[in-house]
Formats: sequence, structure tokens, C-alpha cells
Amino acid sequence: MAVLASDHELTSPDGRIVVKIAAGSTIQWSVSFNGETLLQPSAIGITINGERFPGPKTKVQKQIATTHNDSIFSVVPVKNSWIPDVYKELKLTFAGGVALVFRAYNNGVAYRFVLDKKLPSLKVDAEDVNFQLNEANLAWWPQENDKEFISHYEALFDKVRIDTLPKQKYAYLPLYQTTPQGTKLVITESDLYDYPNLFLFPQGGGKLNGQFPPHVLKSHIAPRTDRREVLAEKASYIADTKGSRSLPWRLIMIAPDDVSLLSNELVFQLARPAAKADYSWLKPGKVAWDWYNANNLFGVPFESGINNTTYKYYIDFAARFGLEYVILDEGWSRTTTDVSAPRKEIDVKELTQYGASKGVGIILWTLWRPMDEKMDSLLDLFVQWGVKGIKVDFIQRADQYTVNFYERLAKACMDRKMLVDYHGAYKPVGLNRQYPNVINYEGVKGLENNKWADYITPEHNLTLPFTRMTAGPLDYTPGAMRNSSKKLFAVNFTEPMSRGTRAHQAAMYVMYEAPLQMLAETPSMYLQDTVFTRFIASIPTTWNKTVPLTGKIGTYAAIARRHDKKWYIGAMTDWEPRTLEAKLDFLPEGNYRIDILTDGINAAKYPVDYKIESKQVKKGDVIPMKMAGGGGWLAVLTPVQ
Repeated sequence: MAVLASDHELTSPDGRIVVKIAAGSTIQWSVSFNGETLLQPSAIGITINGERFPGPKTKVQKQIATTHNDSIFSVVPVKNSWIPDVYKELKLTFAGGVALVFRAYNNGVAYRFVLDKKLPSLKVDAEDVNFQLNEANLAWWPQENDKEFISHYEALFDKVRIDTLPKQKYAYLPLYQTTPQGTKLVITESDLYDYPNLFLFPQGGGKLNGQFPPHVLKSHIAPRTDRREVLAEKASYIADTKGSRSLPWRLIMIAPDDVSLLSNELVFQLARPAAKADYSWLKPGKVAWDWYNANNLFGVPFESGINNTTYKYYIDFAARFGLEYVILDEGWSRTTTDVSAPRKEIDVKELTQYGASKGVGIILWTLWRPMDEKMDSLLDLFVQWGVKGIKVDFIQRADQYTVNFYERLAKACMDRKMLVDYHGAYKPVGLNRQYPNVINYEGVKGLENNKWADYITPEHNLTLPFTRMTAGPLDYTPGAMRNSSKKLFAVNFTEPMSRGTRAHQAAMYVMYEAPLQMLAETPSMYLQDTVFTRFIASIPTTWNKTVPLTGKIGTYAAIARRHDKKWYIGAMTDWEPRTLEAKLDFLPEGNYRIDILTDGINAAKYPVDYKIESKQVKKGDVIPMKMAGGGGWLAVLTPVQ
């Protein structure tokens, strides 16, 4: 620690990251990595109850510097069961009950306000969040434009220099960038409670300015719709909150290359921990899903549709292949606005009992508004029916009220031992650490878009691990079986195709982190190829250890993960055929059988083509991962006794 007048310096444990803070009538912070300036002096401030901080006479009253070397246990391990939590921290306390806490990790930096205002409540009028970056940084900028911040937060990404962006073209988080020297940055936030989401607006010259949705006083659903939000009255402030509390962390992940981002867990590390409790009931797993495939079954002696006979067939399929759940998606209830009453063809209690007899749980879809209005009575009814979890959809908002809804629902479901899957949702912000029953989030432009568009390309699929996935789990919903080449893709809502090979889809089960993971295709298609189905159905959804192997955003990626004693490797490529190498130096000593599912010799022209091969390997061996254009590679390594 070096302290000189009002200047303060904080370094990462390995010394490569340096944070400098100038604190007085203005407060600014800057960040360098290996001598490269990543963040030029950038202002920090806040306005509370009409009073701006810092003011003309602001001075640091007290500073506390600490070093931490600990580890975090993850109840539902998305990347690792145990996460090293090593950082240095500097807390600066000012008059008037305001403090700033800065942290430097080896892979990123963060800061937050801590308020101790001795007031029962206060209004945050504004928070000044600024990032003065290199104007030549390239950003993968999400395509967003709604002025009310109403969105499903499911974007394609434009690769742009940040100094070329118009001021109204904002970004939701996480936001990935690369500097001219090749250093990678991801800006996002964590530990978001009772406060709105942060969005970033370009100001020219490499500066990004934070803005927040205002506090919503009145809202309703637009006439003749069941989900389109109208924000009828908004306050002049962004949050009405407690006088003593911590505000969310503003954080920057920092990496020398893309592949290093695949192991970053700062969002989870900065979140508040789960309470000590018995979580043995909490069961991650895979799901047989109905909506993507429109309940299209064939070769069955009944008319498929939203009815008990169809869902019993899904349950039988799930039981046969060891899937833990079946989702009843939109359409199971009599109306979407009243999810207390199933349609006449559905008996939920009968389905949960049938599923229980087969070891398969039922998850129910619901809009967020009905759940918000009648949360306790609906959840109690679902528990009475035997439902294991809910998929809550079309949330779309990111203001303080909606953030509080996320937590209220997480807690209410935790109290009832139910899982939650948030859809039409903003990015993960650490809620899944405090509430491990928050098993997954959407907030990603995933497989379902193939039903109406042609933009879910292999390049897009390989952008996601370095952008959206850095924040936490993502419900991409892989598993398409109608696989197409670059030229032959066609949009079909009820029988959707995917772009790229079948092995590309298979690799997603290791590449994409999702403790609740879908098998999106119709069971009838999976039953036509039970060898492939058993292979992907055997892939776990939680991981004791993650080892990134290689990667370049939008181009290729490969990752190894361990579950119990088995290791799994997933690799994907864009439309270019390529061969990557997997050096097995992460394996313990001993022999392993490796079962590889990869593109077949004709996959380039017939993307369904794949092959499975097996051999014996050991620690240190180098395995070629050969992929066709739009292809993939998936391997399971089992210890040989």
C-alpha cells in the first residue's frame, strides 16, 4: 500500500493490476494491468436526498487496507465446487455516513458504496458510474434501443470501436471489450439488491456513462396483451431504499486473453453467500422441453398436444434417458394470466404423481405478473400439486421494483424447496449464490430463435461464452436434431432447424453453463438416434472443476470440466473447419478411456453426420479435436481401474 495525501493505491495479490484512487472534492479511480492503462481516471459519485457526494469539502476520514486469502464453496457448482477467493481490499470512509470499498483480484477489480446514513430510508437520486477507456477499444456491443430499458436482454452483438457509437445506443451488461494491445475487459455488476440495473451509454472519446431505470411508481399491462409492460408513472430518483446498506459492486473482469475469461467467477465471488442450511433437496439436472418442438411427436398412437397423454410420454422419455425434469411451458394453464387453473386437458397433480413414480419432476411455466400479484397462494398451490419448480417468464424490466421481485420469488421458492428459472430476464448478478435454488437464467439469444430467424450462427454461439456467460448460468436450450449447413438453413416455427452440425449442438452441453439444462428437441427425434441421445443425456449439469483450454471470441473455444471422477471436454468452431489440440495435463495420473463424439466425414455437407470413437489416454497426452465448419467435438474421459 502506498498512501500519499489523498491518493491511494491498491494492487492485486500478484501485483499485475494496480488501482489508483484520488479522493477529495472529486473521486476518481484508474486501473492498469501489466503496465497498460485500462481505465483512465473515471469519476465516482452519488446523489442522495438531493445532496451530492463528493462535495467541495469531502476528505477521507479513515482508511482500512486488508488482504484476504480464502475459498468459497458453491452449493450448485457452475464452474468449480471450491473457488479461491484471494484479493486485496481498501475501504475509504468519509463524513456523512458514506464509504467506498475497492477490491483488486488477480483477474479483475471492483468497487461499491457502503452507506450508513442513520436514516430509516433514503432516495438515491443518481449514481455516477463512469468508465474512461481507450477510445480504440473494440466492444461486442449488444443491439439494444428501448428507451424504457424494457427488454428480454437477448441481443446479437455488433463488433465496434467504442468511440464510433452514437450516444443513445446503450449497452446492457456484461459488456466485453478488447484493447488495442489485446487485453480483455468485461464490465458488469454483482450483489444487486433493492436497486436498479446498470446500463452503459457511450459519450464519445472512449467514455462510457452509467444510467439506471428510474423507480417505477405505477405500471400496467397494455390492453389486449398479457405481457407488454407500460410504465405509467416514474419517479425522479432511481431507488427508494434503506439508509444503511451496501450498493451493488461495479466490476471489471481483466484477462490477458479470451480463454482466461472462461474461468472468471467474480460475479459469484462478490455476491453475498447462501445461508447455512440443508440443500440436499436441491437437484440440478436436465429437462425434456416441449415449447421449442411444439409438442410435435410422431410414431405414437395418440394425438400429441398440450394434454396429459403427451406429457406422460415426455415423462417416460425423461425417465428412460435419466433426465430429471419435464417442463410444462406456456399453454398448460387455462389462460396465461391465471396460472391457478390448468386447461381441461391437463391434470398437473396426476402428472406430478406419474413423474414421481418414474423419478421425474415437473416444472411449470408462468408469466411474472401473476406470480408477483399472488405469489404465496400460487406457490402454495404448486407445492400442493407436487411441482418441483417454476420457469417465470417475460419479466423484461430492470428497475428497483423488478429487482426486488427476483429476490422475493427466490426466497419464497427457497422456503418451499422449489427451483426457479428466470426467463425474459436480465443477466445474473449473484442472486444464485445467496439463493442456490435460482438454478438458471435466460437473458440470452439462444436456440429458440431458430424458430423465426436465421441469425443463431456458430459465430454467435461462440460469442456467448465470452460475453453473456461471464455473468453466470445461461439457458440457451441446446439439443437441436434438425441440423443444417450454412446455405440450407430455413426458418420453421414448429419444426425448427439449427445452424451447424449435430456435434456442434452436443458440445454445448459442456461449453454452456446451465445447472438446469434443456434437451430442446422432440422426444420422437431423439428416439430416432438413441446413441446420440444417451451420449448427451449422460453429460452432467454441474462441475467440480473447470479448466479452459483455448478460445477466441466468435471463432472457437474448448473447455474441460470434471464431475466426480470423470472429465468432459467440449469444443466448438465457427463456419471455418479447424483442428484444436487438447493437452491432457489436467488429468490425474492413471489411464482413462476417452469416448469422443465428433463430426463425421460428411458433416460439412450433411451436418447430421457424426461419429463416436474410443481409445485409452493418460495425463499429458495431446488429443486433436478436428471439427467441420460449424462443427463441434465432445469427449468423456472415464478412469480405467
